[in-house]
Amino acid sequence: MKIMIKEKKDFPLKIKIGFKKVFDAYREKAEKSAIAKKQISEILALETDFPVLSSGIADFDKLSKYKEQIDIILEPLFPSVLGTNEIKFATIPFQEVAFKSTERYKKILKGVGEDFSMDIINFDENQFYIMGCNMILSHYYDKKVDFKRSFHYSIPDEQGMVKNYRIFYNADFVEIQKTAKSKDISEDDINELLESFEDISVWKEKFPPGSWVFNGFVIATLTDVTMDVSISEFKTNLLRLEKNGGFHNTDFSRIFRAIFNLKDLMIGFADYNEENESFERTLFNEISSFILNGEKSQASKEALCSASYYTLFKKKEFYCVTDAERYHKIYPENLLYKKMLDQGMKSAIFAAIVSKEKILGVLELVSPNANDLNTINANKLRDIMPFLIDSVVRSKENFENELELIIQQECTAIHSSVQWKFRKEAKRYLNSITEGNPTFFREIVFEDVHPLYGQTDIKGSSEARNEATKKDLKLQLTYIETALKKLCVHTPLPILEQMNFAITDYLEEIEENLQVDTERKIMDFLISEIVPFFKYIRERNETFKELVDEYYQLIDFSTGLVYKNRKDYDESVMLINKRLASVLDKKQQEAQKMYPHYFERFKTDGVEHNLYIGEAITKEKTFNKIFLNNLKLWQLQVICEMENNYYRFKDKLPVELDVASMILAFNGSLSLRFRMDEKRFDVDGTYNARYEVVKKRVDKAHIKDTEERITQPGKISIIYSQKEDEEEYLKYIRFLQYQKMLGEEIEILELEDLQGVTGLKALRVNVLYSKNTDKAKEYYTYEDLISQIQE
Repeated sequence: MKIMIKEKKDFPLKIKIGFKKVFDAYREKAEKSAIAKKQISEILALETDFPVLSSGIADFDKLSKYKEQIDIILEPLFPSVLGTNEIKFATIPFQEVAFKSTERYKKILKGVGEDFSMDIINFDENQFYIMGCNMILSHYYDKKVDFKRSFHYSIPDEQGMVKNYRIFYNADFVEIQKTAKSKDISEDDINELLESFEDISVWKEKFPPGSWVFNGFVIATLTDVTMDVSISEFKTNLLRLEKNGGFHNTDFSRIFRAIFNLKDLMIGFADYNEENESFERTLFNEISSFILNGEKSQASKEALCSASYYTLFKKKEFYCVTDAERYHKIYPENLLYKKMLDQGMKSAIFAAIVSKEKILGVLELVSPNANDLNTINANKLRDIMPFLIDSVVRSKENFENELELIIQQECTAIHSSVQWKFRKEAKRYLNSITEGNPTFFREIVFEDVHPLYGQTDIKGSSEARNEATKKDLKLQLTYIETALKKLCVHTPLPILEQMNFAITDYLEEIEENLQVDTERKIMDFLISEIVPFFKYIRERNETFKELVDEYYQLIDFSTGLVYKNRKDYDESVMLINKRLASVLDKKQQEAQKMYPHYFERFKTDGVEHNLYIGEAITKEKTFNKIFLNNLKLWQLQVICEMENNYYRFKDKLPVELDVASMILAFNGSLSLRFRMDEKRFDVDGTYNARYEVVKKRVDKAHIKDTEERITQPGKISIIYSQKEDEEEYLKYIRFLQYQKMLGEEIEILELEDLQGVTGLKALRVNVLYSKNTDKAKEYYTYEDLISQIQE
């Protein structure tokens, strides 16, 4: 009999261990069953012979005096056939008093020693007191105040491994008795108690310490819930892992040891990089990887043996090593077994973290003892792998987002006008993760926004690029042709004449019809014939060396081709883009102050820009259509300024190029969606996609029944489909004509039908260019500027 009374604490009940309720239960049973009557009569005789067993024993030191009688009374409640399996004992609430118990309970206590104190986890003195009050309300007043919560003991076993047990109390044999000190509890008192759980003084005022009597006992049953608690702790630690970005302040090692009941178990993790098919120390790098064995990175096929690689990567199953020492003797060349033994490990489970058929990493469980880890206990991982996989997926995403953040900071960024909505979604996502709810970063959508598109495109850029390519190829081949002729004079060889013949063919092809693969064919010819030949003759004599060195100075070594005219062209395009983009970016800052809107621009052969305005874009301001009209006028003004700015420095370019500007007017609103996979905004919906189709094709469109492109140098083309758009833009044009930004020449044109788009029209108006002299401002049309340049 184990009797350990805790330090005396306040409690609303005076405790007496009594068996009156048990005797009552036996009497009731005897009346119903003749078979049990004889055995029960012997038990009931004890009540007569030892009335204190019914009235209750207040002095627990006297319990041992009645041990034999108590054993007889409780024997039917503790059948010996179940004693080796059930963990059960007779006690009083929340105290270390066990006056009857099963063999398994005794075995558990024997393993921890005499000095071990069984304390309920997370159960303080105030809760202890309130639980006593709750027993009074339940048993005496029949008020079911729901204070039921799980009570747990943490008890180490013989190996020192902590086991977690859930306690279930059977209070059928409890009688609550009133005393002179007891206070009557009214409905108002109960209502006040329900509102005062945190205020212990209210409970003590209604139920003074020692004012009621507990007579009876409870039967406590322990259930081993180590696995369940470990999984719960595992999930909690996963949240901590994601919050901290690593294994700092987590208890994974202890949790896995509890799950597998192995005190020597250790954990590791190898992150897998799919791009280069290697294991890395990137994710969770604060814990070691037994696969990598100190290496920062290693190809997966080199880090694993063929069997483990096949099991993890092809079958995507657990790979178990039960006895590395025995296996290594059988397969001495197996690098995984050798690697384990080098680290003192003799058994292991390697579990692939798989999501959507992709390997994200490998969880490593290892032990220095053979057979500790095996194919049987490996199945315990199946209960926790889904949680681990979800966590690794999110951690991978967080890591990728950190990389994306750096990339965005360095290369591209979310526009300030919409950043608030991304932050809002990011907070929702983070809060959901912290609360343990599976989630994902939702797409950002802005409903009912008005789009504006414009471009200032380099006119004839493809033709100019082809012309530059032709000049470079001709320059290179002509020099080679001249060099070969000089070599023929010095050393006549038929092969040199054949090379010149090939060069002549290439020069004719360049002049007459430059094909897409012409440059590639010439490059192949140079690499296979000219380069080896020049390398050979350069070492023959000084004359040949000078010829070849002069050729080397002519070409770009990275490509092996002449890059002179194309360099001039590329530099011209770069300068044009920089100039136009700088004007647009500067003016954009001013426009944002008028009314916030989304803005993005792209540099291609010229500069394109998208504007989206609407109430959904802004966080606080109320949208009015006047702001849309204002932005349309601003866009037209800015394109006029971009045109002017370009023509002021056109004559400084290495290659003369023209630009042509266009605006696409869209009558109505659409939805704008941020594509998470492409990291860009795109219009949403099939009908709205028509807008994108027009954007991509309209600048190449012709005027109906002609071969003339709608976009022309010196003019701005405004594409539209609705009459009201025509009337609106005519008002803006008249205003800018008054401002001396646009000329008097206005054309209203019909466009040819595009694929899937019909009925488009265009307003085309000429731009006025100014020299911005100090004394006076002079205005010119495009034709005036061209004639001045030609003069």
